[in-house]
Amino acid sequence: MTAADSYRLLIADDHPLFRSALREAMSGGGATIAEAGSFDEASKALEADSSIDLVLLDLNMPGISGFSGLMYLRAQYPSVPVVVVSANEDPKVIRRCMEFGASGFIPKTLDVEKMREAVRVVLAGDEWTPPDVDLGATGDDEAAKVAAKLGTLTPQQVRVLMMLSQGLLNKQIAYELSVSEATVKAHVSAILAKLGVESRTQAVIAASKIESGQWPERMPG
Repeated sequence: MTAADSYRLLIADDHPLFRSALREAMSGGGATIAEAGSFDEASKALEADSSIDLVLLDLNMPGISGFSGLMYLRAQYPSVPVVVVSANEDPKVIRRCMEFGASGFIPKTLDVEKMREAVRVVLAGDEWTPPDVDLGATGDDEAAKVAAKLGTLTPQQVRVLMMLSQGLLNKQIAYELSVSEATVKAHVSAILAKLGVESRTQAVIAASKIESGQWPERMPG
C-alpha cells in the first residue's frame, strides 16, 4: 500500500483474526499500524499518539455499541478521520455513519484491493463509501432529529451517555471517568437539556432510537 508509506493507522476491532487480516491488507511500504481490541484501548492509543492519521473502527466492540464510539472519536479527535469497518451493510447504517462524521465506510466483505483503495481515498482527504449505496436517500426523520441533538454533545457527555446506556450509576461513572459525582450530575443535566428529555431513562431511549430496527440483536461487528 505504497500510498500510505508515511502514515500511521489504528485498527480498532475486537476480533483478532479480522485485525490480523486488516493489518495484512493495509501493510506494505512502511505504514505504521497499531491495534486495539476494545474502545478503551483505542481511546488510549489516540491519547498516547497524536500522530495517528486514520482510525479503522468496528462499530461493535467492548465499550461501545453502534454509533456512540464514532460520535465520541469525532468529537474528541476531530482532526483524525475515522473509517467504519463493519459486517452490517445496511444502507441506513452507512448513511448514519457518514452523518455522524465518518470519512468512509468499508464493508468487511470487501476484497483486499478495494479496502486499500478506500483507505487511499480517505488518506488523500476524500470520502469513500460503497459505490452502490445511495447516500442521498431519505431516512427516518425522527432518528435524524435525535441524531442532530446527539451531535451537540461534548466528548465527555457522549461518554457519560454511553455509560448511562450500559446501566451505570453516577458514582460508577464518576469512578470510571475519574471525576466527582457532582461533575457527572452536571453532565447528565446537560445531556437531558440538549436531548430535550426529563430523565436519564428517556435519554437512553432517545439515544437508542437512532439504532432501532437497524441492528440485529447480535450484530457481528
